[in-house]
Amino acid sequence: MTFRLGLTGSIGMGKSTTAQLFVEEGCALWDADAAVHRLYSRGGAAVAPMARAFPEAVVSGEVSRARLKEIIARDPSALNRIEQIVHPLVARDRAEFLASRTADVTVLDIPLLFEGGDTAGFDAVAVASAPAEVQRARVLARGTMTEAEFENILARQIPDAEKRARADYVIESDTIDHAREQVRAVLADIRRRIAHA
Repeated sequence: MTFRLGLTGSIGMGKSTTAQLFVEEGCALWDADAAVHRLYSRGGAAVAPMARAFPEAVVSGEVSRARLKEIIARDPSALNRIEQIVHPLVARDRAEFLASRTADVTVLDIPLLFEGGDTAGFDAVAVASAPAEVQRARVLARGTMTEAEFENILARQIPDAEKRARADYVIESDTIDHAREQVRAVLADIRRRIAHA
């Protein structure tokens, strides 16, 4: 049985980079965003149910995230219907991944872990965190969103301070070397826990 470590963090906090540091240390990694991408791709399990619920969201046999954003902008209640389709499929994808793992630790990279309210299926939760000014600079440097869009996303996410308070481990992602050092310390602690279980 693999140790299930949930990994979360607000936008721009270095969560994806932190996830890769865990992989470098021998952990298996399941990525919620990648799972949704698979489900939305041609032949993915979400395509047919989404086509029935939102025919205009399916383009060339794939679910278009851009179209989904347009649908939600017109009708915010659509988000709940989309989640009712996608969340069970994501949960099944995660369960299948976990059932096939042989690594001692599996990291489950879930951006909205606390927002989703489902932390029961994890042995521990780690949060990637950075100072607010570093977070803002990282996001805006990507050039993919405006400051207003960034603020809008932040407003929908649980504040970093609360995530830090709720997590079992906090990984400061201010620099890659500092994050790597903390990832190794977290894994040393987890592997001690596994050895004494």
